[in-house]
Amino acid sequence: MIINGKELAKEAEASIASLVSAMPRPPRLDVILVGSNPASSIYVRMKEKACKRVGIRSVKHTLPESATEVELLTLISSLNSDSSVDGILVQLPLPKHISESTIISAISPEKDVDGFHPTNMGLLFSGSPSIAPCTPKGVISMLDSIGFSYDGKKAVVVGRSNIVGKPMAVLLLQRNCTVTICHSHTRGLASETRQADLLVVAAGQPKLITAGMVKQGAVVIDVGVNRTADGLVGDVDFDAVSKKASAITPVPGGVGPMTVAMLMGNTLEAAKRRVKDAGI
Repeated sequence: MIINGKELAKEAEASIASLVSAMPRPPRLDVILVGSNPASSIYVRMKEKACKRVGIRSVKHTLPESATEVELLTLISSLNSDSSVDGILVQLPLPKHISESTIISAISPEKDVDGFHPTNMGLLFSGSPSIAPCTPKGVISMLDSIGFSYDGKKAVVVGRSNIVGKPMAVLLLQRNCTVTICHSHTRGLASETRQADLLVVAAGQPKLITAGMVKQGAVVIDVGVNRTADGLVGDVDFDAVSKKASAITPVPGGVGPMTVAMLMGNTLEAAKRRVKDAGI
């Protein structure tokens, strides 16, 4: 089974658009882009188009590569205090002279639609309601769409980033999976991945996972997007692994569209909470 992220994202966006239309006002998402990284510019345009599709107001703030950390913090502070702004997203990566952790921590947790703020991460890890990071949330939605039974399953997550790996593991733990996190220092990676009923790969290495590293009948979620001479490829050798997996996501057209759809959902959720808190 190929898990079609494009189709699932369309369904999710249709549902979000319906809920957005019932809001007192359209939610507003402010996206900050620092510099001219080509990939970042593409991602921001994708998010702007998604906002238009679901009825969310999108506002882009572009700063030059030379912008200082103080300038970026000043902009974030102004958006934090602006009552018309529901969500704030700073497109990563940032230029090397700007601390990503400092910037992420500066965003109001209530407006942190990426779910990266330490407060939101803490709520996620403690099992309390919070805004979950978009990619892991999208993966869960994809697994739900195929009726994946989490309880007691062995899940292996390859990658330990704050953006995907760690929150992914927590979401799976909350659904009663037995979770192993692997990373660049893991010894015997193949022996770990071969045990997985569910394998989620977010390592950033083209075709890292080969057929010999996958259990027959496993569900394989490929989060990786790598630009190569042959075009975009994932962290999984799709052609070989798809012959062993019971379900697998393609690259492109898999997790990527769902990540954007979940961002729209998080923005809607942030707006709904703000409306409720304001008593509107």
